[in-house]
Amino acid sequence: MSDKSIVSELLSAWEETYKKGQLTFWVLLALKESSKCVEDIKDFVENMSDGSMSCEEQSLYRNLRKFQHLEIVSYECKKVSKGPDRKYYHLTEIGKELFRRFTERNILIFTKKSINNLLID
Repeated sequence: MSDKSIVSELLSAWEETYKKGQLTFWVLLALKESSKCVEDIKDFVENMSDGSMSCEEQSLYRNLRKFQHLEIVSYECKKVSKGPDRKYYHLTEIGKELFRRFTERNILIFTKKSINNLLID
């Protein structure tokens, strides 16, 4: 097996292990931008991740219910042209603060020059 194949397999296994946490990040990122219905969240995640993340609507509903229980997400029902009203989810103040602090601790740290040098080599 070539080194590229081994790395591809290891990367896939690593990404699968962290998929649940990644999905949380992507959902909160989608809602930070604006209120969205589940279909819009799904599209956002898949488009912004260049297809590396996919999610089933049922997984999103399950996560959003959990996030509601934790009071980091809420929703408003809005009328749509066809069919029943849709739930449009948004971050609560707690959700915004949680996302901000997570990003500072786990994402923005990589913008520091010393860390960038480590990543580039």
